[in-house]
Order: sequence, then C-alpha cells, then structure tokens
Amino acid sequence: MTAMQTETNTATELYKKLVAYRRELHVHPELSGKEFATTARIRRWLAEEGITILDYPLETGLIAEVVGLLPGPTIALRADIDALPVKEATGLPFVSETEGLMHACGHDYHTASMIGAAILLQSKRAALKGTVRFIFQPAEEIAQGAKWVEEAGALEGVSAIFGMHNKPDLPVGTVGIREGGLMASADRFELEIHGVGGHAGIPDSAIDPIVIASQIITGLQTIISRNTSPFHNAVISITQIHGGNSWNVIPEKVYMEGTVRAFQKEDREKIPALMRRTAEGIAAAFGAIADFRWHPYVSIVDNDARFKAIMEETAAEQGYRWVEPKPVAGGEDFAHYQTLIPGFFVFMGVEGTREWHHPEFNLKEEALAVAADYFSALAIKALERWEA
Repeated sequence: MTAMQTETNTATELYKKLVAYRRELHVHPELSGKEFATTARIRRWLAEEGITILDYPLETGLIAEVVGLLPGPTIALRADIDALPVKEATGLPFVSETEGLMHACGHDYHTASMIGAAILLQSKRAALKGTVRFIFQPAEEIAQGAKWVEEAGALEGVSAIFGMHNKPDLPVGTVGIREGGLMASADRFELEIHGVGGHAGIPDSAIDPIVIASQIITGLQTIISRNTSPFHNAVISITQIHGGNSWNVIPEKVYMEGTVRAFQKEDREKIPALMRRTAEGIAAAFGAIADFRWHPYVSIVDNDARFKAIMEETAAEQGYRWVEPKPVAGGEDFAHYQTLIPGFFVFMGVEGTREWHHPEFNLKEEALAVAADYFSALAIKALERWEA
C-alpha cells in the first residue's frame, strides 16, 4: 500500500468516525447547562484517541489539550455543545430521541468537527510548535457558557482563540472569513411608562402612557438614523408592548421590551444612554415618568485583523474557497472570549436545508471533514506564526 493510499484510508476512517459522533450527538440533544451525557460522550471519544483531558471545575463541557513536542505558545479551539428546545421535523433516520429538543443550530457538527481536529493534531504532535487547547463549551444558547469557561480558569495561558459556526447558505468547502464585526452584540432592554390612568372618554384627566409609548417607539428609531454613523450597522427592535386591560379605561402604565444589535463597539456603548435620554425626555414632556432598564447580554464577535491572513492562507493551502461573508445580526457568546484574548471566528459552509433554529435544519456531513482539516491546519499555522 502506498503512502497516499494509507493517508486516504486514514482520512476515510476519520470521516466515518466523525459522522458517527455527530449522529450520536444529534440523537441525544441536551439543553444548555444540562449537557451531562454529551460531555461524557466527548470525554470517552477523546480518551479513546489518547487525547489529554484537563481537570477544570465545569459541571458540563470539558477542556482537552494536544501538546506539541516542540516549544511554543498555547492557543485554543472552541466548539459549543448544547441543543435547543425545538421539536425536530427533519425526518432523518437519526432523528432526536428527546421530545422537544433538537440540535437545530448545528452544535453537534461543531463538536464532532473539533474532535476531528484534535485527532488530527494528536497524530502531528512531533511537528506541533506549542499547545492546542480544545474548549468544548456548554450553554452557548443562553450566552453563559463562555463566562463559565473563563471563571473555571480554562483561558489561563491561552494566547489566542479560534472558533466557527456552520453557515447553511455557504457551500461545503467554503470558509467565511471577515475581520471586524462578524456577528452582532445582542442586548435586552425594558421600559415602563408611568402615567395617570383615567376614563377613556375623559382623556384630559389622565396622562395616557399608550400615546406616550407610541411617541417613544418612534423616537427610539431615530437613534439609529440620526445618532449612529450611516456606515455602521445597528438596530433597535421593540418586541413586546403591554398596556391596559379594558376598552374604556386609560391605563396607568405601559411596559415594553426589546433588543439592540450592533456591530461596532462605540455604538453598543452609546446607544443605551441615548435610549434612556429619548425615553425620559419624551415621557417628561407629557408629564409622565419613563423607567428604562438595560441588560447587557452578548458582545460583538469582533475578529482580530492580525489573524485574517492566516485564516485565508489556511483555507487556500488546504484547497478550500474563502469568501467574505455578510455580517449576521444573531448573537454568539464566542464574543466573550474576544473581550479577554485575541480571537477569530469563521463561518464554515454546510449547505444547510434551513436556517439556524428551524425544526427542519440539517447539513451536509461532508462538511465535518472540511472543518476538522481546516482547524487542525490552522492551529499548526497559528502556532508557527504567532506574534503576541
């Protein structure tokens, strides 16, 4: 058997393993913070390959390492492992066996792919200039897992971090690479308008919070059109409004909540104060009070420009096409790592059947081999080229 045949057979065997891993995870999805069986499976699969599992105080999720035989820094590769409360409607032969839960965002693909990258790097330790730490992170869907990983100390000594999300609209073999804002910050706000209730037929005796709320909703939209750069991307969406319980009574208060998404740090920082000023000013003009509450949630996935060339070169050298994708206004808690250490997040093409979080979401499993190959090659190149 030639060396090329041996390499081909090895790649085929690895692909079969990754498909089996992905399908087993898909059949047994678990919600954020409850990924106990998922963690046990990952632990078992890594141990079978002789990959070192580190002891960090995480209830779910785990940290593993491949230590090169040559000196160098430590970088991290991250995969998320949790599923969603979505009832599956794919009709796959390996459909979820847990009623009402599904890997509708492809985290089963992320996990299996990174296990594949770890296996590949384990076989290349002799040429590895440093250490690759693998973070199999829980609770991405509730934006808590990255904080738990940080609090457990798993980022100590890590110089840079890399990660990915599948992208249904990109072909298999395509990598979406973009410096700067790739995925938006996702923050929540609440707003209560306190007026004076009264008879609907005698409005002059009341201070109508519904009328005031309508003025505030319009006013908040001008923050984007008049207070942020026309070359930036941000959105304010009011997603709930509640007020009143009778057809002939002006209510005392109205409650609203919603979300703000931004791709530039300066916009995320200034928008809350502008929202508060707008709401309080309009309410005061009518003689009412506005109670504005801001709840920061997920930061911007803000890719470090220093790594862009490495990401592109890795794709080209491995025979993959890279494109500059459009930013996505969904949130991703990989962003938390980027507030602590340099990092870069890419989209991996999977030719999905549906968008993320859809009951019929599925992907082409050929993408497993692509991601495993890409991230193992990226880790080698990043360690060789690392400059703090």
